[in-house]
Amino acid sequence: MKHRTIRMFLSQCLLTCTVLVCHGVLGPQHAAAQDGGPPPGDRIVLSDGNEVVGQILKENEETVWVDLGITVLDVPRSQISRIERGRTDGLEQVKKDELFSSAINLPERAPLELAKELGSAVIMVSTPSGLGSGFIIHPSGYAITNAHVVQGETKIKCTVYEQTALEFRRTIIENVELIAVNHHVDLALIKMTRDDNEPFDTVYIQAEEKLDAGQSVFVIGSPLGLERTLSRGVIATTQRNFEGLTYIQTTAEINPGNSGGPLFNDKGEVIGVANMKIPLGEGLGFAIPARYLRDFLRNRDAFAYDKENPNSGYTYNEPPSRSKFGTPPMLDDATGEGVR
Repeated sequence: MKHRTIRMFLSQCLLTCTVLVCHGVLGPQHAAAQDGGPPPGDRIVLSDGNEVVGQILKENEETVWVDLGITVLDVPRSQISRIERGRTDGLEQVKKDELFSSAINLPERAPLELAKELGSAVIMVSTPSGLGSGFIIHPSGYAITNAHVVQGETKIKCTVYEQTALEFRRTIIENVELIAVNHHVDLALIKMTRDDNEPFDTVYIQAEEKLDAGQSVFVIGSPLGLERTLSRGVIATTQRNFEGLTYIQTTAEINPGNSGGPLFNDKGEVIGVANMKIPLGEGLGFAIPARYLRDFLRNRDAFAYDKENPNSGYTYNEPPSRSKFGTPPMLDDATGEGVR
């Protein structure tokens, strides 16, 4: 009974939209259609063959909310055959001269759909000593991974996964250059070069930090070498402190091999870089916030990789432990040793 009511409501909305179109109320969309081009809105094809055209405002795994101009229609995803996205006029690059790009007005979408779109920009990073993950930020092949994934390595390979309309391709790229490394925040910038010089698919990095506990997130990577693995969860806290840096704690499963992979929000923006988990701790994964990533990229010249020193950078040694407690003699005025 519920599905029948929904179908009747959709049919009424489609009829209403048709009447409005005939009277020119939706003029901008139909001006484009009359010129022979597709309407600029999003096109939702239903399972019964009917269609809904409008602007998708929000969506999750169960429902898609569409602005029809006269009302907002909530369409059950179970009744949707496919979604054809219209023009993305709301997308805007923050800085075209930077290695990365960000966007505004991105709609929330289901991880299932986002994974299909973003999967080709998530890579597996291989070195003689192990595996990690990464993601592409520039069409020319610049990508991000963790510093500890490539630390001390000079031979790096990347695997790119590309899904076309007819086939799936796994491409191994051996021409990989290490550009910059910041061991303190555990980030590394690499550059891949492919023989055909075709541009790579990329991801958006969140421009302004908008993180909340309980917010839905998902990770794509290669845990234990199991490529193209997606795990979902929520942000447990945005303020977990380790050694002077704050990390995003998430319940999304992060395992060895996920290191360097992207942490996405429901808009498909990279909000963090997965880098560690607590051993034997279930649901205790951590990611480097995007604000550290943006700073690293904008100041990458300061962290340029030194080919003559694979471990370039610095580490802080632990201070020596004290064998005796109390005031050091040279500072103790009571003993007279501190008086000169």
